Amino acid sequence: MKHQTRSIVFLPNLLILLTILLHPNIWSVAQEVEDESEFNYIQGNEKGPSNWGTMKKEWKTCKTGKMQSPIDLSSHRVRVVPNLGELKKFYKPQNATVKNRGHDIEVKWEADAGSIIINGTEFFLHQSHWHTPSEHTINGRRYELELHMVHESRKINGKSKIAVVGVMYNIGQPDPVLNKLSKYIKSMGSDHEAEKSIGVMDPSEIKLGGKKYYRYVGSLTIPPCTEGVIWTINKKIRSVSKAQINFLREAVHNHAQRNARPAQSLNRRGIQLYGPKRKE
Repeated sequence: MKHQTRSIVFLPNLLILLTILLHPNIWSVAQEVEDESEFNYIQGNEKGPSNWGTMKKEWKTCKTGKMQSPIDLSSHRVRVVPNLGELKKFYKPQNATVKNRGHDIEVKWEADAGSIIINGTEFFLHQSHWHTPSEHTINGRRYELELHMVHESRKINGKSKIAVVGVMYNIGQPDPVLNKLSKYIKSMGSDHEAEKSIGVMDPSEIKLGGKKYYRYVGSLTIPPCTEGVIWTINKKIRSVSKAQINFLREAVHNHAQRNARPAQSLNRRGIQLYGPKRKE
């Protein structure tokens, strides 16, 4: 009976791993579009989310893809998998810059800022950026802010894999990291494409909170919507102040003040939840 239980628990983990290995785009270099003038977040607009997939042939996955992000992390779709283990993080301080990309604010590390390990693969941290409101939802609830920490594996035959760690926030106490970055972001004003050095920043300053997280395979949430991205969404909701939300929105273009892509269809994908086993 014990052997049967272990097999049942392992099955969803195996299915996600097979999805990652067999999906045709997982080994693609998943580069986000930097020129934000090519698209926007205005519903019904010719450059809005519903039209991203028809604007360029390179973006067709935004329309035809079956593993798109973000999604709703509904409780009835989630399977608890204790053997996923805690997220292994090995971050280290490194020089960084903050950049106004027009559609969001990005913190980019200039060299090796450390990594995470998922399913035995090492993914190196490149950049972090924010979406207001959150892109992912939990049981249909959208939060005030979502941070994405974007990682990339070493290239194999010129191609790599992407893993994103997401953290969601509700209104409350100010976020310490945004407090630290506020003077740089505010000083940019409306100067899109502005970039400022912020010196050494330790990615470990970005606190995830709890150990529980959701895991699924999805895509980039902006064009070209490349699929095969491994998503790790922290279950604990952290806090951010209204003032911090405001200066993030004031810095970007008007169409990106609410820069969240609508939720996409799950299409029978598995969603895992890591929860540490309670001690008896």
